Amino acid sequence: MDSARRPILFVSLPESGLINPLLVLAGELSRQGVEDLWFATDEPRREDVHQASERAPVEFASLGDVTPELSAVTWPDDVYQEVTQSSRFRAHRAVIKQSYKPALQAEKFRRLREVVDKVQPALMIVDCMSGFAVDLALSRGIPFVLSVPFLPSNVLTSHNPFAKGYTPRDFPVPHSGLPRRMNLAQRVANELFRFRTLAMFFNPAMGRVLSEDARLRKELELPPPNPMTRIERAELVLCNSVAELDYPFGIPEKMRLVGAVLPPLPETSGDDPVREWLDDQASVVYMGFGTITRLTRDQVGALVQVARRLQGEHQVLWKLPAEQQHLLPAPDELPGNLRIESWVPSQLDVLAHPAVKVFFTHGGGNGFHEGLYFGKPLVVRPLWVDCYDQAVRGRDFGVSLTVDHPEGIVVDDVVDKLTRVLGEPSFRENAERIGALQRAAGGRTAATDLILGLPALV
Repeated sequence: MDSARRPILFVSLPESGLINPLLVLAGELSRQGVEDLWFATDEPRREDVHQASERAPVEFASLGDVTPELSAVTWPDDVYQEVTQSSRFRAHRAVIKQSYKPALQAEKFRRLREVVDKVQPALMIVDCMSGFAVDLALSRGIPFVLSVPFLPSNVLTSHNPFAKGYTPRDFPVPHSGLPRRMNLAQRVANELFRFRTLAMFFNPAMGRVLSEDARLRKELELPPPNPMTRIERAELVLCNSVAELDYPFGIPEKMRLVGAVLPPLPETSGDDPVREWLDDQASVVYMGFGTITRLTRDQVGALVQVARRLQGEHQVLWKLPAEQQHLLPAPDELPGNLRIESWVPSQLDVLAHPAVKVFFTHGGGNGFHEGLYFGKPLVVRPLWVDCYDQAVRGRDFGVSLTVDHPEGIVVDDVVDKLTRVLGEPSFRENAERIGALQRAAGGRTAATDLILGLPALV
């Protein structure tokens, strides 16, 4: 395929949930022989970018080390507790407080500006949380594509009660975890969520942050921030979902729903002990709670008991990070149906395996869509912000059940939800229907066709 006349520059924060779909798209463009591909992200992702190279190289452009204050993986424990607390609004407020750091965003902006000066991209493809990249594209007049690994309403619903949005006024506010059909108390809570979000910016401490942001924007010659500008000024908004996973509303034409964006499968070949083990099983519960979740000793012990209660009917595969495995009981106290891995060669290969019957997940955007892509019903233990929104829709659309106990993991409730999802055919049938819709949406091939058809590259 002929290369673009000028380069394509991907930009993403280093979190897996944001960067993974963009790495897949870069890999697909490389596989099609598109040249002049660049990928700007933080230094620890250098090797991941290099691995995206297929027929044509994908060049890495460093944005420096990970900024701890901006990365949920490196937040201190007290911040983690604050952003994952049971109060939806307080957790939402804590995330804004922690991530709204104008000076740190400005530093990423300056680093990216150097990359843009060198690369001179014809098009930027940007994850929707990299506001500094959107600002740079706008300030330079560079056409850009916005990547959204969440439900479409996540970026189309305003948190400001007086600002423009694309959803109806009574639509559930993102991060509220509220359903579309609300009782009176829920409707009041939904409206208060918006007004409380607005009110937090009148706090003196937040006022100082706003002043700092205004000063830096003037220095960098940037317009005032407006969340909907990234939608309105984008050439294309790629959303890794399907309309049937969100509550109905009018989606703007420039947003294209392509379903989960996944690489060619299988990702692993040759000796894969996890796949070999799965081949020998009849029914497996896969437990994986993402890269951000930090379990306590009591929660780890409770999940071991969940596996023990399933013994005799189901095997359990648990991806538990190595740094949390010291919380496990002694090896001789673990049930025989439980296999623990600190890392699996490919979570996608695991979810695609016919022996896996249910995915027990934290409900993040990627995991939620990936599990359903392979027709696997879910049990969701929401972690924070958007996870609650995915969980409530999964429940309402009959593809998942939710366990949500702020005080910890209740073994009886988890076993009950897993047993119901495993035993009631409607969950599997609904998940398979959603999976078929996602596959029909086209994923990475539809996304790359849309990108290559943009005027900036023609």
